[in-house]
Amino acid sequence: MINREETTEALIKNVTCQQQGSGFVLNWHWGQDVPCVYVHKSLFGAPFDVSLIEAHEWKLYTREEYKVHKGLCEKADGIGRYTYRILPCRLENGKPILLVPQGDAHVIHVSTGKAKIYYSFKRSGSWFRKQQALQIRIFSEIPIAKDVLCYVKKEGSPPAHKDDGMQYPFIRDLAPGVNLLPEIEVRKTDVIRLFFTDGKKYGEMYELIPE
Repeated sequence: MINREETTEALIKNVTCQQQGSGFVLNWHWGQDVPCVYVHKSLFGAPFDVSLIEAHEWKLYTREEYKVHKGLCEKADGIGRYTYRILPCRLENGKPILLVPQGDAHVIHVSTGKAKIYYSFKRSGSWFRKQQALQIRIFSEIPIAKDVLCYVKKEGSPPAHKDDGMQYPFIRDLAPGVNLLPEIEVRKTDVIRLFFTDGKKYGEMYELIPE
């Protein structure tokens, strides 16, 4: 367990991120007399409670290391969005005490690129029948949770957004590679499109591409 205490001072602020080769560099403004920081990395949107973070989940980074490397150098770990929290420390008997600030001046969200999701539809059955079987094929670069996507069915014209027609959820997570969904029955005049369930949130993490 890391010793900690609260502070009202914004000792770490103006956190920035710059791409560098296959990774990126984090920079920030150090408060006066801050000798080191604890850095915590998590998936974007993951809950954070400082009291529940184990000691091994923190990375101790000194002011001297920062000067030598001109920031905190990180490798791009897969594709997605991550949150970095950079918390200041003070020293007591030579040991760092974690200072927990108010606000989010010490927080930055980092994107390591969008994962591509390709999708296509295959219809089968006689064209003279009113109903046809339709199968959705999805190719994903990374695992995708089932609540990220939905498909929307609309008669006569393509759905413009996820609420423009009958919306259906996915029933299972998607694995990397090709995913063939169970066939569904549709009318010849039905048009199907895939959408993110939350365009603002997932549109920053994934790119949805019709084939």
